Amino acid sequence: MPTLTIKNIPKDLYAQLKRHAEINRRSLNSEVILCIERAIRSRKMSPEVYLVRARRLRAKTAQYPISDEEFNVAKREGRP
Repeated sequence: MPTLTIKNIPKDLYAQLKRHAEINRRSLNSEVILCIERAIRSRKMSPEVYLVRARRLRAKTAQYPISDEEFNVAKREGRP
């Protein structure tokens, strides 16, 4: 089986990976492999499935209108 060495991992990312591995009772290596598999083998959804999900979300949030300005302020505040 091939081996992969990953260098220069940011400390915060390493800590998150380690924490997730512990929570899921996996080795750090197994956690990294799972993360890579999920990223590479992500499921493709049909446009119809996206539309159904979008319509459900729209129905859930219809009672909470937000203006463009409020939305833009929230986006700016959420950025570092």
